[in-house]
Amino acid sequence: MINATIGRYHIIEELGRGGMGVVYHGHDPLLDRPAAIKILSQQLVGNPEAKERFLREAQGAARLNHPNIVTVHDFGMEEGLCYLVMELIEGSDLRRVIAEGGLKPEQALALVPQICEALQYAHGKGVVHRDIKPENILLDSQGRVKIADFGIAKMTGEERDQRLTRSRAVIGTPQYMAPEQLERPLEVDHRADIYALGVVLYEMLTGELPLGRFDPPSARLAIDLRVDEVVLRSLEKAPERRYQSAGAVKLDVEEIRRTPAPQAATGPEREAASGVATGARGSR
Repeated sequence: MINATIGRYHIIEELGRGGMGVVYHGHDPLLDRPAAIKILSQQLVGNPEAKERFLREAQGAARLNHPNIVTVHDFGMEEGLCYLVMELIEGSDLRRVIAEGGLKPEQALALVPQICEALQYAHGKGVVHRDIKPENILLDSQGRVKIADFGIAKMTGEERDQRLTRSRAVIGTPQYMAPEQLERPLEVDHRADIYALGVVLYEMLTGELPLGRFDPPSARLAIDLRVDEVVLRSLEKAPERRYQSAGAVKLDVEEIRRTPAPQAATGPEREAASGVATGARGSR
């Protein structure tokens, strides 16, 4: 596809590949601006469900106009190919940042409010992302968060969404999925995204996933113990015990960033605190 044209868009170079297709750096000659162009994999072109999910990615993102969500500009079909045109994010993704050495705690906490703002906005529009993970959290050249890939998003109240959900036992990335997303997919609501956010925050802080019986972040690094509370509350197995909104997570994280940390426990006191805070998650 390099140097090819699809619709009015010129393909320049490949940016990455995923399960649904390939993303290219492209150019829109009409508006004279760069673009990210996602083309559905040719192996999936004949799959009606895959094509419908690809369209839903466009529809889900197109209904969202927020500075922390990747903007969709266009969608089309040409010569059997489905393509989605989005704003091009000049930067990286959170997966790459973590792999290259991770983030300092203060850097991780600075990203959380932006993620929360995007999720709170999407949830208010009836959209549940269902696949929040580092790969889908982009960072532009100014360090601003951009949530991407609404390909498996749930549109609240849509009968078509229930049909697509029934057709596939597991929708999402298992390591980041809330228990109800694995066990009762039709019951998933916005709180599944909050659970995934808890996994992402833990991974940003420690570089590891919270699998099995896991230590709280404070057992691995010098950090405000209130961060443990945010992580563990986000990772509650029962949705009703989690934060009930992304906005509530944002408020708690902003309070942690704004106010001095309580006196940290040391020695036996710290070990006791860590023991109480230890969480448990099923292995994936």
